[in-house]
Amino acid sequence: WVPVLFASSSMPIATLRTYAGQLEKVGGVMAFRGMPAGLTRVGPMAKLSAEILRLDPGCEGPACAMRGVQLIVDPLVFRQHGVNAVPALAMIPGDPTQPYCERDEDSPHAAHIIYGDAALSGMLEEYARLGGKQEVQGAQTRLEKR
Repeated sequence: WVPVLFASSSMPIATLRTYAGQLEKVGGVMAFRGMPAGLTRVGPMAKLSAEILRLDPGCEGPACAMRGVQLIVDPLVFRQHGVNAVPALAMIPGDPTQPYCERDEDSPHAAHIIYGDAALSGMLEEYARLGGKQEVQGAQTRLEKR
């Protein structure tokens, strides 16, 4: 089970950076529905990704240390899970980073979606409360160890 945080480029960078730090601890993924400036321009998404993932927000250039979090642009994962507001958390079985052109429309998806701007630990607790204790157990253990 992989924690997937549904996010948007309209969210504050500080919030996205905080989530990236929390997701790194649990092997999570940050998902975006689309890219700022549209799919024809990759530059703005690359800039946003660097701003989110840089360990030192003041660092510039390719030598900057980055967080080990995958960011994906996947409108289908949003549609599959009915996510229309962010931030939202889902625990997705398998590999949520598999390209959407390589997976089925009915691929496994989360049993619950947690909405709201809360710490990842709180979102995981709520997921467990709704019946997803097994799904979040590994993520909660990794989050507590760090």
